[in-house]
This record gives sequence, structure tokens and C-alpha cells, in this order.
Amino acid sequence: MTGPKFQQLHAMFEEHYREMAEAVDDIAERIRALGQKAPATFKRFLELSSIKEENDEEISSEEMINRLVKGHESIIRKSREVIEIANKYRDEGSIDLLTMRIKFHEKTT
Repeated sequence: MTGPKFQQLHAMFEEHYREMAEAVDDIAERIRALGQKAPATFKRFLELSSIKEENDEEISSEEMINRLVKGHESIIRKSREVIEIANKYRDEGSIDLLTMRIKFHEKTT
């Protein structure tokens, strides 16, 4: 990314990156707590993700932000779907985790 807003946007994107890395760890821990194996490779995460990797080498900062917002909105929708499933099984731990994720993504969006 280049341009006049580079410093501010770079800091914002890095903050999102760090938050999401921590979220992935929390989700993996929850998957293990439920007795399942968590995905362990980036390739596997991409296969399971409803948000697909973009291969554009040069896009505008506005388009980067637009894609980021769409990603947050997608995570909110998917989290709500999974909460419905967790409710059926009375899985309060997963519901709590997902509720916190939704709060973050709504605030960020």
C-alpha cells in the first residue's frame, strides 16, 4: 500500500491483523476444548474460510478498507449462524466466544 494515508492505514491494518491472530488462537483453543483437532496450517484455514484470499497486488486504500469491512460483516453473519447451532447443544462456552467476536467485528465495522 502506498499513498498519503499510509502510516494511519498501516497501523490500523496491523491492529486488525494482531486482533485476528489472537482470535484464531482463541477459536483453536475452543475447538480443542470440544475434543476436536484445530486446523494447523494456513492452507487448511483458507480451505475452511468463507472469506477467500485476494490476489490483487495493487489496490487502492479505499478498496482495502471496503474489503476489510465486507470481511468483518461476513464474520458477523457466520458467527450468528454458529451461535444458533451452539444454542441447540447448550454450548455456552462457544456462544460466549462468538458473542465477543461479534461485538469486536460490529464495533470495528
